[in-house]
Amino acid sequence: LSVPLSILDLVSISEGSTAREAIKASMNSARVADELGYHRLWFAEHHNTQNLAASSTALLISQAAENTKNIRLGSGGVMLPNHAPLMVAEQYGTLANMHGDRIDLGLGRAPGTDMMTAQALSRSSAEPQAFAQSIYDLQGWFSETGTSYSAPIVSAVSAGMNVPIWVLGSTVNGASIAGQLGLPFSVASHFAPDQLDQAIQVYRDSFSADAPTAQLEKPYVMAGINVVVADTDAEAQREYTVVEQMFQDIQTGQRRLLQPPVDPAQLGPAGSPMLSIKAVGAPQTVRTQLEEFVERTGADELITVTYTYDPAVGDHSLKLLADAWF
Repeated sequence: LSVPLSILDLVSISEGSTAREAIKASMNSARVADELGYHRLWFAEHHNTQNLAASSTALLISQAAENTKNIRLGSGGVMLPNHAPLMVAEQYGTLANMHGDRIDLGLGRAPGTDMMTAQALSRSSAEPQAFAQSIYDLQGWFSETGTSYSAPIVSAVSAGMNVPIWVLGSTVNGASIAGQLGLPFSVASHFAPDQLDQAIQVYRDSFSADAPTAQLEKPYVMAGINVVVADTDAEAQREYTVVEQMFQDIQTGQRRLLQPPVDPAQLGPAGSPMLSIKAVGAPQTVRTQLEEFVERTGADELITVTYTYDPAVGDHSLKLLADAWF
């Protein structure tokens, strides 16, 4: 059951810290993850979010690539409605030219922000058919000719780069698009668990290796899970209160930077249902929980999400998890 383990980084900003310090800590963690043997590191695009510095995925990927040697780097994801697809092809084609064959392009339909900010960013449609067409065009710009499939528009910098495209989603809609296009599917179960099993089933059932966009011969699922590993179960549960407070803030509309951990009893017994997909504890506890999640989902790969107030605690979690899993 030891499937590859990957990392999703939202570059969180802790209370008393700055975006600059958060980015510096993120790049240090990238080096650690690379040395430990994690499979890939993705950055997620967010906007108008006070406690996250992951707004420009291409720039973060490029900086992380300078700091690492082997780990795959990518977007988890580029929120395509916020961008002109041609610009995305040019950015990720440039990354592939600069850093070789370890760049992934994960695409999502959600804006990664509130509706007002989404309108300020909007450059392409989030409608399923338009989203699929944008993916088809992107593949054209990454093909040998570097030409869009729907218009005679050339992107010289992305031609021949064949950057792998992933579809991100949390519902059966995203799963269906990924399956019909014959692309790998990354399911956002770490914060949207409600349709997890259904979405994976729809993806597998709708998968078409014959689609003109297909990159795979069979379905490939990467599932998101919240992870905190510490030396003891109790210590990990305490550190996990950082993400629980963050999601309480989301639900109550509070805009705070990441808060320090607290005694779990202070937060009450019921954690956020959005965070039900998790593996929290000492190394063996977490390994068992991850194995159970792989058994449940049949995932081909796991992408772990770890929020910690102190970046050193996050790096320690990465090390303990690597020791337990690899």
